[in-house]
Amino acid sequence: MTAPMTTTEQGTAEPAGPASGWHRLRVARVRPLTDDAVALTLDVPDRLADAFAHRPGQHVTVRHVLNGTEIRRSYSICPPPYGRGGLRLVVKRLGPGGFAEYATTVLSAGDALDIAPPSGGFGLVARPGAHHVMVAAGSGITPLSSMAAAALRDDPRCRVSLVYLNRTARSVLLADELADLKDAYVDRFQPLYVLTRETREAEMLSGHVDSASLPRLLRAVGAEPGDHTYFYLCGPWGMVTSLREALTGWGTETARIRSEVFSLDSRDPSPPAVEAIGRTVRITASLGGRTAVAVMEDQDRVMLDALLRARPDIPYSCREGLCGSCRARVTHGAVTTGHQYVLGPDELAAGYTLACRARPESDETELDFDL
Repeated sequence: MTAPMTTTEQGTAEPAGPASGWHRLRVARVRPLTDDAVALTLDVPDRLADAFAHRPGQHVTVRHVLNGTEIRRSYSICPPPYGRGGLRLVVKRLGPGGFAEYATTVLSAGDALDIAPPSGGFGLVARPGAHHVMVAAGSGITPLSSMAAAALRDDPRCRVSLVYLNRTARSVLLADELADLKDAYVDRFQPLYVLTRETREAEMLSGHVDSASLPRLLRAVGAEPGDHTYFYLCGPWGMVTSLREALTGWGTETARIRSEVFSLDSRDPSPPAVEAIGRTVRITASLGGRTAVAVMEDQDRVMLDALLRARPDIPYSCREGLCGSCRARVTHGAVTTGHQYVLGPDELAAGYTLACRARPESDETELDFDL
């Protein structure tokens, strides 16, 4: 997925595992997918097999230095087809500059990248015989294709339906792999391709998907709100938000909707400006079995600012409350979690926060990134 900017979720999921440290992985292959997207396959040596074990739907963070400035981007793991080894990421260029432009124009086999271990709570519901209904936009297909393949492979009683939105037929990612998946599970996998800037013969497969058109598409794949149907949304904030509202209006319980956001746009609500904390706060952070103490200084606005001085390996990526890489549990003290797109009500109630959005309410606070 392109720079997740990822993860927000409704319902209950397995906790995201700890993600600490960086590993230098060699690029084994760079495969062009479209005019502006490539698939990167990275070699994972045997000694790192456990560190990079992952569940379908999780992502990794890539660290890259561009013109002397470190940038971090998160990408969903999209395993190579046909059981080939390696760690595969799909990178799509959305504009000039940044890691995506480097990956799609310069990066080649033999180069190396700094990668953090997998994290993220986006994933399949563990419900044998379920109907998994997935809606993806653009590069949002990367976690969903992995989840679809895993569901069909591991649960012979389940069905998977996919509504996949793209601007044009040329911009469809992983089209050949989705076709292979359809051939392998012809009775249990049904994809529908919707193009927003091209006209197709079927009217409902053209144009934007909204609260009026979504029910028609869902009925076309035999989806109904019910005990055995679960929905997965992956795309930009505006799409995910509007479709979640459409699903709940259609009668779907919010606990049956899981979603991941990979980008914001001009329609997204801007978080309120955050002032410096203005007082002394002591933070104890546990990560990778080790603890460190940080003190928030006058200029610090969120807890991540202070933590990175004491532990540069504290996981983070987007700093926008999107990807969930800096998820931690508050084990002592109290914090306020600002505007974010990742944690659901159950996780917030259980004491989880995002370090990039957390502000302390107490003078002594403890965070555990390993829980």
